[in-house]
Amino acid sequence: MKRTLDAALFDHPASVGESYPEHFMFASRFGLKLIGAGLAAMVHGFLPCAFEKTASNVVKDLYPRIANRGDQ
Repeated sequence: MKRTLDAALFDHPASVGESYPEHFMFASRFGLKLIGAGLAAMVHGFLPCAFEKTASNVVKDLYPRIANRGDQ
């Protein structure tokens, strides 16, 4: 069981060159930015003059940060 838990927690972060805490922080920040972009997109849907490029700018900013992760 211990090996399974270790694999579940540490194999993926190691595959992208990070420790568990580094991966936790990266994924948390990434997720919060996506939530913010999603909320901006929803407001934009109701009020087209608001947040006109916010969601697309967030996606454009985040994509290069993950495009080649794990390809080392």
